[in-house]
Amino acid sequence: MKKLSSLVAAVSLALIGQASADPVTASDKAIKLAKDTILIDTHIDVPYRIHNKWADVTKATSDGDFDYPRAVQGGLNAPFMSIYIPANLEFEGKGKSYQLANQLIDSMEAIVQRAPDKFAIADSTADIIEQFKQGKMSIAMGMENGSPIEGDIKNLKHFYERGVRYITLAHSQSNHISDSSYDIRRKWKGLSPFGKELVKEMNNIGMLVDVSHISDDAFYQVMEISKVPVIASHSSLRKYTPGFERNMNDDMLLALKKNGGVIQINFGSSFVTAKAGSWYDQLKSAKAEKKKDGTKLSKDFDAAYRAKNPFPFASLEQVLDHIDHVVELIGIDYVGIGSDYDGVGDSLPTGLKDVSSYPNLVQGLMDRGYSNKDIKKILSGNMLRVWQQAEAYAKAH
Repeated sequence: MKKLSSLVAAVSLALIGQASADPVTASDKAIKLAKDTILIDTHIDVPYRIHNKWADVTKATSDGDFDYPRAVQGGLNAPFMSIYIPANLEFEGKGKSYQLANQLIDSMEAIVQRAPDKFAIADSTADIIEQFKQGKMSIAMGMENGSPIEGDIKNLKHFYERGVRYITLAHSQSNHISDSSYDIRRKWKGLSPFGKELVKEMNNIGMLVDVSHISDDAFYQVMEISKVPVIASHSSLRKYTPGFERNMNDDMLLALKKNGGVIQINFGSSFVTAKAGSWYDQLKSAKAEKKKDGTKLSKDFDAAYRAKNPFPFASLEQVLDHIDHVVELIGIDYVGIGSDYDGVGDSLPTGLKDVSSYPNLVQGLMDRGYSNKDIKKILSGNMLRVWQQAEAYAKAH
């Protein structure tokens, strides 16, 4: 027991050390700009978080990265809640992905019903704009992993009718739509035949195509097929994480500009710095060595490893470097925010630990010379433009 207490104390001190090292203080001007602007974050994993362990996020919660009071503090008023479907469900039998997706959508509708004075479902850019005027927080939805489509275009239309406005074609494994950047098996060498048809139909109905998670080949095939700008809902840059295919390289950014799309920068430290990614690789190797020796891993193995090998959290400045690089390479009109709050565990950068932290990002942008006009593009303007273009294309078709 004493050993466990010492371990907890060591981990706590490490975390406190990280927090105290954070020099960021947002000015009143940065706080006001965050709160006075529509602020869209295209990837927050609340639905799966509360599916696994219920929490009433309409009130303050003791854990997680999102709840209503913290979101209001940070100026977040238009989160895209991720309808996240674990990759393995597709291979556990037809109907399981579809069922979970509907359950997670139900949970978002339940949040709105629980606090209609605070939240409203947003199905369109018009909803976002109107609900912002009303002082309500818009709940938009994106589906992370297209496995619930289950090879049937009718299901695409079903989820559109239920409020889903983007689909991340695959997740950590290749599925019936697309190869995954994480999966060494490249079954389709990009998109499947069904996946290619699905992209066309997504364009036709106004469903945004999300290119986060898919393989490079799949990305370029989407670029060829899509008549509408796409989004990378929660991706960062391979420039700072060499060899990490989950992030986007410069050639992909140039293709994204030609398409008119937007990359929404992921805050997770392993997406931001190669050092954090290497830490996870080393943890994985340490676990493999233990298993190789026949040693059973204890429940607190990860915590013990972290206590001895402090996690190299990224900094706010490094997140800003990703935004700067996009702007320098392809322009201010193609970058936004896709934090991955509630989706990356305890790996968030100093200065960006939860949804109350957006003013720190705004302050950092101000300090780097971004104008209010350009900051507003990053906070929501670019994403709204892409979404409006998808809506216009669907209306014309």
